[in-house]
Amino acid sequence: MSSPNQDIYSLNPSQVWSGFKSLLPISCFVAIFGGAFGLAATQAGLDNSSIVLMSTLVFAGASQFATLELWGEQISLVPLVITVFFINARHLLMGASLYPWLRHLPPIKRYSTLLVISDANWALSLQAFNRGESGMGILFGGGIALWLSWVLGTCLGLYFGNVIHHPAAFGLDMVMACFLLAMVVGGKKDLRICVIWMIAAATSLLAYWYLPKNSHVVVGAIIGGVVGIFWKEKQL
Repeated sequence: MSSPNQDIYSLNPSQVWSGFKSLLPISCFVAIFGGAFGLAATQAGLDNSSIVLMSTLVFAGASQFATLELWGEQISLVPLVITVFFINARHLLMGASLYPWLRHLPPIKRYSTLLVISDANWALSLQAFNRGESGMGILFGGGIALWLSWVLGTCLGLYFGNVIHHPAAFGLDMVMACFLLAMVVGGKKDLRICVIWMIAAATSLLAYWYLPKNSHVVVGAIIGGVVGIFWKEKQL
């Protein structure tokens, strides 16, 4: 008979399907962003096959949009690599935060799951793990839902993206930020957590004002993580 602790580390088809369905509402907004990317990429001069291939293999909306800003007849590789690294550096900390649970999976399942990690399924799965529940289905199944929606949205954007020229005008650019803020507000709240968030936010703002573009993403994450490492949570 399996213990509850073992169930937390399992990943089976029913969990994947449940996680897939649970993130479908968020996936609708991801598809809209994908449509905006498809339109923007077309206007930047990329061909349709390159656009779809980028969304399929990269699956990183913010860095894909940043890439378009650097795209031209002559592409400077170093600034492109640095920009994408800074924007996606948070995935290093995402993977580290999930390691206590993912390390129990077989390598094929572990690395397949990592391929579809994004902000939404990471936040929801981590909340489930912290409640003592299995977040594997949300992490993998939800990630598949988000990935498919991003690719589908990109394809639709190639043909119907002219319907929404400016997503920000409808507040659609704030959907994911509001979702993640709700995850923070709904999570554990004590002095330690509040101080870590405040320090991370303050250092991110300073980096945003005084350091190179997009560096605030990695600076805030690293500083907040370092504070969390040294200010350990009390074990009951």
